[in-house]
Amino acid sequence: MKSENVVITDSILFFDMDGTLVNTNYANFLSYKKAVELVKSQIKIAFNPLQRFNRSLLKTVIPNLTEIELEMIIREKEKYYNDFLPETQLNNKIVGVLCKYFKTNKTILVTNCRKDRALATLNYHGLVDKFSDFFFRQFGERNGKINKFQNAIFHLGISPKLVIAFENEETEIADAKKAGIQYINPIIS
Repeated sequence: MKSENVVITDSILFFDMDGTLVNTNYANFLSYKKAVELVKSQIKIAFNPLQRFNRSLLKTVIPNLTEIELEMIIREKEKYYNDFLPETQLNNKIVGVLCKYFKTNKTILVTNCRKDRALATLNYHGLVDKFSDFFFRQFGERNGKINKFQNAIFHLGISPKLVIAFENEETEIADAKKAGIQYINPIIS
């Protein structure tokens, strides 16, 4: 399926950030590593390119981590992330789609990334002005996960049939389908 068959004037393009538009895994890991070294200097963590380092993995790698230490690491990790922005890499194929259509179609960032980190990453790569709107990480009741696609569709007041989504995570692709999005990661020429 070529883009000419999918993208029309009314199409609204949703872009995920981490792993889709920008590969941030290594920068994310390095910021965790620096934070862990500060809080638990005797602990060394290793990078696995097949796995995104996150809070759950941190708890697995350091099982005796206290809640206070965990919160300190998370706080420090957020501070250090900008130091490692040069370690992020654009997914040129997806960025090409964004650059091709941002002047003619609505292009929306729909991400589970925190607002400040997402904007720092997009600013670093000169992409902020390519988006018509942004939807950042949000939580539902009791800090539960919400379907980011349903949330964006609801707040924009649009039909999911107009949306073309670019997403790399299988669970998020399933959420896009649940939200009624028919075109997910179409082949773009």
